[in-house]
Amino acid sequence: MDRRRQQRVFVDLPVRIWGMDAHSRPFSQPASVRSISGRGATLQGVDVQLKPGQIVDVQYGRAKAQFRIVWLGKQGTEMQGEVGVESLSADTLLWDVDPLRCATATGRG
Repeated sequence: MDRRRQQRVFVDLPVRIWGMDAHSRPFSQPASVRSISGRGATLQGVDVQLKPGQIVDVQYGRAKAQFRIVWLGKQGTEMQGEVGVESLSADTLLWDVDPLRCATATGRG
């Protein structure tokens, strides 16, 4: 059974992320968004070491928003470089895809 509270929509969106890494050093790098939901997203291609609870900025096109890291793909696995993030601003629509409409249109994603 799926433990997720919201449906996911799979996408491939180029983004830029920045913030402080796990060693309190500033970073900025390109990444991509693999999936989105109403409250968060899964980033992939993240090369810096991060920790759950940290805040990162994400930019897609001209839109920017802050996200909290909620999970990290384990080092040495196929999920290495993936990061689950949760939006800190419910008001900001960062993506040009509405996950709730997509899930409804496709029969719950």
